[in-house]
Amino acid sequence: MSLNLTIIIVFAAAIALFCWSFFQRFRLVLLGRPENRFNDVGKRIRDMLYYAFGQRCTVSHGYRFGLNHLVLFWSFMILLVANTEFLLHGLFPDYVRFSLLPNGAYYTLSFVFDIASVLTLLAVCIAIIRRLAFPPSYIEARSLDAFIILVLIALLMIAFFGLHASEIAQGREGAARYMPVSNFVASTFLSNIQLASLNGYINAFWWLHAIILLGFLNYLPYSKHMHILAAIPNVFFRSLVNVNTQPREEFKKGNSFGVGQIDQFTWKGLFDSYSCTECGRCSDNCPATFTGKLLNPRLVIHDIKVNLLKNGPLIIKKKEAELPLICGGKEGSIADEVLWACTTCGACMEVCPVFIEHVPRIVDMRRNLVEMSAKVPDELLALFENMEQRSNPWGIVPAERIKWAAQLDVKPFEGGKIEYLFYAGCFGAFDARSRRVSMAISRILNASGISWGMLGKDELCCGDSMRRLGNEFVFDRMVRENIRIFKEKGIKKIITQCPHCYNTLKNDYRQFGAELEVIHHTELISNMIKAGKLELNGIKDLGNVVFHDSCYLGRYNGVYEAPRNVITSVTGHAPIEMEHRNDISFCCGAGGGRMWMEESGKRINAARVDEAMNKDPITICVCCPYCMTMFEDGLKAKKADDRVQVLDLAEIVSGALK
Repeated sequence: MSLNLTIIIVFAAAIALFCWSFFQRFRLVLLGRPENRFNDVGKRIRDMLYYAFGQRCTVSHGYRFGLNHLVLFWSFMILLVANTEFLLHGLFPDYVRFSLLPNGAYYTLSFVFDIASVLTLLAVCIAIIRRLAFPPSYIEARSLDAFIILVLIALLMIAFFGLHASEIAQGREGAARYMPVSNFVASTFLSNIQLASLNGYINAFWWLHAIILLGFLNYLPYSKHMHILAAIPNVFFRSLVNVNTQPREEFKKGNSFGVGQIDQFTWKGLFDSYSCTECGRCSDNCPATFTGKLLNPRLVIHDIKVNLLKNGPLIIKKKEAELPLICGGKEGSIADEVLWACTTCGACMEVCPVFIEHVPRIVDMRRNLVEMSAKVPDELLALFENMEQRSNPWGIVPAERIKWAAQLDVKPFEGGKIEYLFYAGCFGAFDARSRRVSMAISRILNASGISWGMLGKDELCCGDSMRRLGNEFVFDRMVRENIRIFKEKGIKKIITQCPHCYNTLKNDYRQFGAELEVIHHTELISNMIKAGKLELNGIKDLGNVVFHDSCYLGRYNGVYEAPRNVITSVTGHAPIEMEHRNDISFCCGAGGGRMWMEESGKRINAARVDEAMNKDPITICVCCPYCMTMFEDGLKAKKADDRVQVLDLAEIVSGALK
């Protein structure tokens, strides 16, 4: 067996160093708390093939450079085979080489590797030009680290062509006719080189290729491109269901709550930070980032990684962490203002190509601020007190909950006699504007002929804002009390007005054992129209109707078509769509408890109203009381409320009933 001792030593040292670096980096992930991400392995493999290897998310949502990444990714995967053969051939030249394959297979592989190499080189050039001439909004796109990686990949391709072109020029490459790019390089640059000199070229390019390849491998664990090692596994470990809820907390003496130190995240939360490609899509779609707030989802994940790399080795050695996770004021720490700026709209998670779960991480840290440090914005103190004492944000006495229905024929819910509970929610019961929506829904329910009733003063807040703001202790108590009432009353089917109530009752309550059939009024109305249970009084002219997707109805629960179908049924034409719609809709700014907090700088609702006004609307249709409030406030600020009306879908249908 012919072995080159120098190659063996270099190869063994490089692989050993890589394994050591890989171990040092990825053992830190095991500091996280347990979380089961190994269920339904078959589905996980299918999703990994579709999303990771198929690059489905990379080329979605209209990103111009997604195709370039697709080319780079698949060229990289193809050349992984070529580079593996390259290294093994260096170790075992007589036994491992593609030329031992049948000619057809060898020629095909040679052609594929040649084309993949030139595509990789072109993709790298495009990436470099993009960073120099059309950089993303964040400055790190021009970082030295990014250029080092791109230059290393380019040099690797140049070494590939230099090596094979030299072999072709020497007459040693049997597949020369099937390697058009290498053949071109040989005929253009090496045709006048003496055969004896070509051995030196071959050796030089071989070692250049080997050193760059092994150097690139060892640089990865220490660079921003660590995602090359972590992204595909992270897609495998993605949540198999829509991330629309938070894990429960166990309230026992001695427990800590939320996440205030890096090892309090789950291992998946830590692995997310390694997987971030720093593509900036989350930041591009974040309403807080767009309006100049301190929150940048990409930097939150980056800071988690920096904190893990800094504190992880200390925690392993049983030493105290040096870098605070929250409020540290430097890279690797996250300011509390950043955490409170999140609307939990989920846009960041929707567009992330590697399925990072930003919102749960932010809420985890909010929980720590609320439950362990009692560090909350002043305006939330009254909210928390009102929720605890009177189960509504304003602290209004429970008897007021039913006043909106005083003029209506509303029956109290009776188990076994009434099918549906209409859960008006706090806004639908107390807010003057949303009460009109509650009345419209009541008229629709009566017209449809279904059996429905209400809880009246016994209705309690669902607790959505408490959970998203991190006050899990109060939320836990509210859920338990609501479930007790539902069981006593025999409630199994619930109609909601608010998407936040809808999501909470449908998804969060399931963690507490409540199996409820929850339907939002937009879904119910759409079903009733399709079934012929609602008769409409012809086509209603509302002018240009612009539709806004609520985050908690759309992204969180996938309800997109129902409200659009209803608008089409009432007006005779589909609604006008804004640029940000469906799964990339732009938040109104009120979710995640932001409804109850002041907003500095440009307001998120103002940005959304500006987008709607670009469509010259007469009517803006919403399906959420939060969105209703934010749009009406935004129109008033623009002095446009006298020419543009905001209507809930239920109001549009109620006005069109026979």
